[in-house]
Amino acid sequence: MLRLTWVQPEDLLGHELRQAAQDGREPKAVAARWRAAGGPEAPATAGASPTPASRYLRQLAEDLLDELADLPSALADDEPTDLARIRSACPDWPEPAGTPAPTPQALEAAWLGRATGCLLGKPVEKLPLDAIRSLAGAAGNWPLTTYFTARGVPEELLARHPWNRRSAPTSLAENIDGMPEDDDLNYPLLNLVLLQRHGRAFTTTDVARTWLDELPAGRTFTAERIAYRNLLSGLEPPRTARHRNPFREWIGALIRADVHGWTNPGDPAAAAEQAHRDATLTHTANGVYAAMFTAATIATAATGDHDVHSCLHTGLTVVPPRSRLARAVRQAVRLAHEHADFDTVVDALHATHAGTHHWVHAVPNTALIAAALTHAHGDFAGSICRAVGGGWDTDSGGATAGSVAGLLAGHPAALPDRWTAPLKNRLATSIGDFDGIGFDTLAHLTHRETRRP
Repeated sequence: MLRLTWVQPEDLLGHELRQAAQDGREPKAVAARWRAAGGPEAPATAGASPTPASRYLRQLAEDLLDELADLPSALADDEPTDLARIRSACPDWPEPAGTPAPTPQALEAAWLGRATGCLLGKPVEKLPLDAIRSLAGAAGNWPLTTYFTARGVPEELLARHPWNRRSAPTSLAENIDGMPEDDDLNYPLLNLVLLQRHGRAFTTTDVARTWLDELPAGRTFTAERIAYRNLLSGLEPPRTARHRNPFREWIGALIRADVHGWTNPGDPAAAAEQAHRDATLTHTANGVYAAMFTAATIATAATGDHDVHSCLHTGLTVVPPRSRLARAVRQAVRLAHEHADFDTVVDALHATHAGTHHWVHAVPNTALIAAALTHAHGDFAGSICRAVGGGWDTDSGGATAGSVAGLLAGHPAALPDRWTAPLKNRLATSIGDFDGIGFDTLAHLTHRETRRP
């Protein structure tokens, strides 16, 4: 029987119970009813449990998902999703700087940085932190300095901690032959199409139409798959982000944010507002803030005259300061300044977040990205290695850290050849006509959008 991931009601309910506890609702009564009926916990890593539920349990899950959605949130005032309320909560909302567009070379470095960081993280996606450290250490690659490899790693260790099944054939050092397809690159491509068709004044409905035209449903995951399903069921944004969507504060909107930053150099507010219109198709509150933070950070980096610390500081100006995401990022940056050993920073972040958050959640992943960039002072290799070595959503964290650090580096030649040469200036994708495209061509296409009125 086909067990479609990320949409089965009986698999969603456990995630929604956790989400409710995090966002200030009181789910204990619903949780008790679910457990009394024999309902399972949420799948720990994958998107579907191994066996289907009974018709009764599935119907109960649907009813309880709707009941949880109606519960009031104690955090609603501090964590709005409406843009006007977000702006009113941010006392230092940034002003545009009137900066010229970044060069095509800087944008190529950003694309390459995103791809490289993603590729570094792909083999160890879903693995726990101790497994990442053990696999890298067994190959003499800890702290990380290059791509993961199976060479020299004991078979017993590989059996205990297998590589990501889908990624290892294309992303271990000995297997890399160009940049393989990944959603962390598909979404920037999709947003490039969005801007080409609709310009910067696009609406969330335009995002939805572009997805339905260009994005294969099987290439979506978590919140994006739920929103896609909701669109096909006749729901419209922003309800697509809320209806039976326990993943609405996960990392999916963050990984779509880069193009909004790249195309608004020196205007972090405009970048954040674009990211908001994109994100609210699928996400709410902290899931949206993660995208806005990333877009504003990248828009500041695109000026070419700010260091990474200034960029991250500006990114926080578009996030409600009392939100969970803002607090987590501030803590992460502080830890990165306080500790010379990055493993100590990572251990502290995991002690804070790992027990309560899924490994794909936006809050811990955004915090880790900020910590990695801070600790490495924006150095390219240092940033991607710290982001991936810190665990959680390794390919997504590495991709965003690489995008920021690559843009700050300013030129492809500034990125070490050991990272970029294996990509062979070739990207695989199922989006539009982009399959096999070079990163230099993508940079020119992106540059064109930065100059469009």
